[in-house]
Amino acid sequence: MTRTSATVDSRTYMPDQGHEAEIVDFVAALERTGGQALERRPAIVSADGTQHEIPEAMVEVLRQVATALSAGMGVNIAPLNAMLTTQEAADFLGVSRPTLVRILERGEIPMEKPARHRYVRLSDLLAYQRRSRAERLHALEEMVEASEEVGLYEATDGLPPTLR
Repeated sequence: MTRTSATVDSRTYMPDQGHEAEIVDFVAALERTGGQALERRPAIVSADGTQHEIPEAMVEVLRQVATALSAGMGVNIAPLNAMLTTQEAADFLGVSRPTLVRILERGEIPMEKPARHRYVRLSDLLAYQRRSRAERLHALEEMVEASEEVGLYEATDGLPPTLR
């Protein structure tokens, strides 16, 4: 199995101290081009003046990265086919590693286990995350609907009762 590790192929970018103004200027320049049709293809210019054309879709990606960096946040970029360890996958989902292992063992997220260790594809994690969010939203909508049917919202209207 070829393992494309997120730790090898991904990069985490943190804003350098003292360069925040440059990042904010870059964000402003990107925002100025956002509402207008560009006559030329977007490009990045290297320090030596070399222009590197980039696809239109990259302008929005760069804007989001620059905005996050200017707010002091780190940005992690990884290919969708990256294979993550169970600890990396658990960190990504914000759950403990034992919880993730139970999710994997139930078959809710596909995994590869070439030997002793389990690996999870980043794209499978993203799909699980989307499904989980949709399921939570649906459950919340059902709870609101049930509460409305039994009149819980009317029961809690007005001032709370005095306790003394």
